[in-house]
Amino acid sequence: MTALRWAGHLRDLGHQVEIIHNLKDENVGRKACVLVAMHAAKCATAVRYYRKQHPKRPLIVALTGTDLYRDLRNQHGAQNSLEVADRILLLQSAGLNLLAPHLQRKCHVVHQSSVPVVTKKFDRRRGFRACVVGHLRAVKDPMRCAIAARSLPNDSRIQIDHLGGAMTAFYQKAALKEQRINPRYRWLGERTHSQTRRHIAQSHLLVLTSKMEGGANVVSEACVAGTPILTTRIDGSIGLLGTDHPGMFGVGETRSLTQLLLRCENDPHFYERLRRISIRKSNLFIPRRERENLRKLLRGL
Repeated sequence: MTALRWAGHLRDLGHQVEIIHNLKDENVGRKACVLVAMHAAKCATAVRYYRKQHPKRPLIVALTGTDLYRDLRNQHGAQNSLEVADRILLLQSAGLNLLAPHLQRKCHVVHQSSVPVVTKKFDRRRGFRACVVGHLRAVKDPMRCAIAARSLPNDSRIQIDHLGGAMTAFYQKAALKEQRINPRYRWLGERTHSQTRRHIAQSHLLVLTSKMEGGANVVSEACVAGTPILTTRIDGSIGLLGTDHPGMFGVGETRSLTQLLLRCENDPHFYERLRRISIRKSNLFIPRRERENLRKLLRGL
């Protein structure tokens, strides 16, 4: 979705854009004036081919969460992608702290944008609806919110909706089992982008339980929808929401998440504070701002 959105912005700026899926193609970017590699590690082979065959053509490398918080530590290919890049694209500012000074000088921060969805929130009389968005894989800690919901008191009306496909048979079984034993949890499976955005906008709360993120697009989608956010205290969220965001909890801290869920349901002042933060932060995520940042990224190449 990020590739499609950026392609649209670049076309609006007057460029021709081709999205390439074959990252092992030795002729990658053969006709391009500039190559944008959307993952330092996964695109390492494509970056190496492109730089070898076109040493003077511009190269932009966009960093993901697994790049910043895992692969750059020990993968030579990911490290080489940054060394040979002319520009490095970050999705949030906290990622700068992990890069050497000579790499920081090549960095540009481009926040991912989203368009507001016109819809109504779910009826509070039918439950307080919390939304978890993300494919079921280990880095997302996908069952954490469901596990936290198990400890809620009987009179709580909190319901957990989880949107995202299971990336392994293990997580598919885990989600199906959780549905059977946990009446507060619904696994809705993979949905289209528009359906997901609408569900975020309709929900009373977005819960992000990831162990690492480069700058999750669901944060921007929740903010433009005015949906309050609970998130793990990770750089990817700190860089978007700030160090003092009151809805943060430690990675894997189930009890803290349970307490925050209850506070959102029962403390109107706390909930309103989170809602106002999302609305205020939404200015970071408007499409014209993302488009302008991409224009600045290309300037001078």
